[in-house]
Amino acid sequence: MDISIERSILEANDSVAEELKKLFAEHKVLVLNLISSPGSGKTSLLEKTLSDLREEFKMGVIEGDCQTDNDAKRVAATGAKAVQINTDGGCHLDSKMVRDVIKNFDLSELDILFIENVGNLVCPVEFDCGEDAKIALLSAAEGDDKPEKYPRLFQLAHAMIINKVDLLDYVDFDVAKAAKFGKALNKDIEVFEVSCRTKQGLDSWYAWLRKQVALKQQ
Repeated sequence: MDISIERSILEANDSVAEELKKLFAEHKVLVLNLISSPGSGKTSLLEKTLSDLREEFKMGVIEGDCQTDNDAKRVAATGAKAVQINTDGGCHLDSKMVRDVIKNFDLSELDILFIENVGNLVCPVEFDCGEDAKIALLSAAEGDDKPEKYPRLFQLAHAMIINKVDLLDYVDFDVAKAAKFGKALNKDIEVFEVSCRTKQGLDSWYAWLRKQVALKQQ
């Protein structure tokens, strides 16, 4: 019975996700779903990206949190449009939640829509939100075995961002080991080593974004 219920939930979610994919494709909007554990730096990465690329791209953000609109306020301070979804304790966003708020955006005025999912490495992975790609983010303050412990995310992600590399001198985190685990799960995954504090590696991340936007707009 539990398996049947889970299948029904995921099938319903995927049906709405397909609707969203068609909508985003029609408007040629690149949609990226950022997934990480709490505190890995998703919001910091978005703040830098939105600020540094605002002259190049029109961008918006859907912010998912269990409670508060703290992250949405930080994102909105960059000038980008941010819409908050509070899950009231729920551990992930789903396609219906995204569909409910997408009317707040003029998709014809967007190049990139970021979905900052709830901090969780398990539940958000299973729910397609209509995105073009999942982005897996982990930080040097976490264990370098995260890809090994949470393989599903890294199997599905198009990019793996290792954030807070400015802390590497102070923590036991092996970047090569983490990248090796990620590549073993997904040989095509792109790996970026970044620091939002020092801006190390952000140019490579931005170059990847430019490439993905160009592909979506072809």
